[in-house]
Amino acid sequence: MRGLLPKPTLLELDEYDIKQRIIEALTTTCSHAVLFSIVNVEKDAVKIANELQISLSAVYKTLSNLEKLSLVEIQRFKITNGGKKIKMYHSRIKKANISINENNSQILLYPNND
Repeated sequence: MRGLLPKPTLLELDEYDIKQRIIEALTTTCSHAVLFSIVNVEKDAVKIANELQISLSAVYKTLSNLEKLSLVEIQRFKITNGGKKIKMYHSRIKKANISINENNSQILLYPNND
């Protein structure tokens, strides 16, 4: 059949999949809000949920996804008076540019060095 695009290699498929997942994370309202709420100050999941007025389970799920994509990191662990270990999250990016044209997508991520 003429006019079909060439079949992508496994490496191209993997790169495409990662780009698509990052684009989705940056453009989903919940992920975007969570990610950019921790650009300047590290926060725990409870504080993020309270500030953004979204469910704690949604915040945990979002943080897990963002962590897998290396967009957030655990800055440190805070130990409560009761001895509970709480993760303090921080955004690894401070800005992102997404460009999509024809069959190509580009993502520019600017590191958060604050």
